[in-house]
Amino acid sequence: MLWRPGCPFCSRLRRGLDRAGVATVEHDIWAEPSAAARVREATGGDETVPTVVIGGQALVNPSVAQVLAAVRAEFPDDPAPTAPPAAPSGRTGAGWTAVVLLAWVLLALWRPTTTWHLAPAL
Repeated sequence: MLWRPGCPFCSRLRRGLDRAGVATVEHDIWAEPSAAARVREATGGDETVPTVVIGGQALVNPSVAQVLAAVRAEFPDDPAPTAPPAAPSGRTGAGWTAVVLLAWVLLALWRPTTTWHLAPAL
């Protein structure tokens, strides 16, 4: 997997591949000139990341499902995960929104003069 620091797409793909049980070898294109050259070769001159190289095939900004399909096609005899597992349980977007909203309301009730500037952000 060719990536660069601070790339949210790289982080999302890395987490998805970890959950799916796919081992990766990662190369930072900002630290390794040869990795940056490989990305430019695969993308026609751009440094679009994440770029995943499987065998001789380069996938530019792929989904986890695309990587899994390419791994299965390249290594048909290897046992590989069939699909990413379900999302972990716990607080998700709506849950965290409710928690933050409740905290803001409690803060507004406790110190109303210090929270007025947070209202537009919420």
